[in-house]
Amino acid sequence: MIRAIRNARPLGGHEPIDILLDDGLITGILPAGIETPAEGDLDLGGRFIMPAMWDEHVHMTQWAQHRRRIDLGGAESAAEAAAIVRSAMRSGDARDAVVVGVGFRDALWPDAPTAALLDQVSLDRPIVLISADVHCVWVNSAALVHFGVDGDSAEAHEGVLREDAAFALTARLDSATDDELDQWVAEAAGEAARRGVVGVVDLEMRWNRDDWARRVARGFDALRVEFGVYPQHLDSAIAAGLRTGTPVAGTVAVGPLKVITDGSLNTRTAYCCDPYPDAPAEPYGRLNVPPCDLHPLLARASEAGFDLAVHAIGDGANKLALDVFAKLGRGGRIEHAQLVHESDFARFAALGVTASVQPEHAVDDRDVAERYWAGRTGRAFALRSLLDAGARIVLGSDAPVAPLDPWIAIAAATSRTRDGRPAFHPEQAITITEALAASTRTLVAVGEPADLIALDVDPLSADGDTLRRMPVALTMLGGRVTHHDPALSAGALALVDA
Repeated sequence: MIRAIRNARPLGGHEPIDILLDDGLITGILPAGIETPAEGDLDLGGRFIMPAMWDEHVHMTQWAQHRRRIDLGGAESAAEAAAIVRSAMRSGDARDAVVVGVGFRDALWPDAPTAALLDQVSLDRPIVLISADVHCVWVNSAALVHFGVDGDSAEAHEGVLREDAAFALTARLDSATDDELDQWVAEAAGEAARRGVVGVVDLEMRWNRDDWARRVARGFDALRVEFGVYPQHLDSAIAAGLRTGTPVAGTVAVGPLKVITDGSLNTRTAYCCDPYPDAPAEPYGRLNVPPCDLHPLLARASEAGFDLAVHAIGDGANKLALDVFAKLGRGGRIEHAQLVHESDFARFAALGVTASVQPEHAVDDRDVAERYWAGRTGRAFALRSLLDAGARIVLGSDAPVAPLDPWIAIAAATSRTRDGRPAFHPEQAITITEALAASTRTLVAVGEPADLIALDVDPLSADGDTLRRMPVALTMLGGRVTHHDPALSAGALALVDA
């Protein structure tokens, strides 16, 4: 274990400091050079030091799987997506019995995804393609038969399942063994540590306790993890004596109850106050959990000791979720808060509701928002409006919807763009200082956990492109190194690696 970090430079151009560590905590901060360095001290050579990062909304199992499935993110039409799948099958890249692709965005496609189109790729091998927002799946006829989907339903007939039907099918795609999944999750966690991440809120739609207990027993220690519990597992969680904050094993603890009240923008199921263009079947989106069901569910979870995390994307869903929090008389989190009515920004602060937001979605979905939320995009992904109204925000990725990389989220939050495009509603940008505060949970201060990262560039002076590729030289969890650049002082790190 490292005893001290030497020659660390606080953000903002301050003089270098030495940070003393003991038992996973920061025990002292001194001007650099006052104490004589000792064996095992780590010299940062003037690199910048700051608290390590948290991703406040991820789906770890899906993120780990996503990296091994057919990538459809570049498809600009249903025909092109089908061609990508056909090519992967012919090249042997799709080896599992069920062909799985991920990341398609069909909201702006000139043609419609249909079962008939995928049947042209394969009539006998099941094909399941998961949208980028994971709220719909596109399947061929063989997949409908393989998974026993009611072929008479309207959605099954067209080959696109949405919301609960999509979630149910996606949950049955786990052809990998626990050993394989755990290895993939460990690799994904290692990649996160290399980007400066020390903790995640894992909102995977599974019974997460057993997964994480097993992973810790097998040596997982790369991240702090708070895992969510979904309504279908609430009874089991209560019976097991779980509540938010309950330690499970190692660096893993119980997180919030997670409830999905509406859909998503790309699937056009986010529940909105105004109708979608050309969506006669569900003109306002889909309300998965109405307030009459949401209130007793949240009340029961709250009484059992759970924090509350409510997925709400459309302004209608956000308004209804805030109404329920008001009725409960307690705060919680709204996950996403992508479109908020003008009258509701101040309610987040008044009710003590945190907005858990994913800034990269604004960059990914700007064109979709302009089409389907026309005239309302000034209050879409409105981080500045939330902060100015006094709300607390925390940043995440929603991986696999966006990459598990906090620097991408920070770049999107502060620049509102990428790839050289003009900023999307630049008035909704937040400062780098605000974005860093929303991405961290600790401070560089005596008594705080030694969850620290060292950087080669001061983010306070970095532009959006630099932030997206921010070089991370060191990540520390409780004083223990989880990632380091080989260029750091070899002596101390040799002790760590040993």
